[in-house]
Amino acid sequence: MNKLHCFKESGNSYKVALALSLAGMEWQKVDVDYFGGETRSAAWRAAVNEQGEVPVLEIDSRKMTQSGAILMYLSEQVPQFALNKEERDEVLRWVLFDNHKFTANLASYRWLRTFASPTPEEAILAFLRGRTEGALAILEKHLEHQSFVVGRRLTVADLSLAGYVFYPEDELGFDFTQDYPSIAAWMSRIAANVGWLPPYELLK
Repeated sequence: MNKLHCFKESGNSYKVALALSLAGMEWQKVDVDYFGGETRSAAWRAAVNEQGEVPVLEIDSRKMTQSGAILMYLSEQVPQFALNKEERDEVLRWVLFDNHKFTANLASYRWLRTFASPTPEEAILAFLRGRTEGALAILEKHLEHQSFVVGRRLTVADLSLAGYVFYPEDELGFDFTQDYPSIAAWMSRIAANVGWLPPYELLK
């Protein structure tokens, strides 16, 4: 049985869980007490992931880390996510953009806005919101004339970029339907796939 070390508030965990669910693969959730400091403990890092992060996917006797790397691995193992050389290069380009610009800013903004205690200064939130809006604008423009991020079908590039957008609006602080209609339409296309569930249901 494949095991996914994760916690439900982690959008990076959701990316991998969603890929496994859409692929119809069997997997077991291993709850990680992130808020209790489990990932910061020397014991957890020695046994699970020295980098102190989730998700960690145990598959084929391996412990795989970093959501982008896991998704690229699954694109090589799961027929429905298979890529040709040209597609792979473009998918990797968007996965790297996601890790560096899109998820990096959206996740940080959501985390500080919703979960941080004490709440950070408004200037910090304003800075991160501006960075997030810039990344959202790039994806919005890209999706104005195509259904998915790369080509005409769902790829792991979509799953990478979708890691945080399905969390509740009151957590994210963004109304995609009103302000980013192309992203909202793309989200609906992803949600129409068999096996899709929102994060708090898939990782409950």
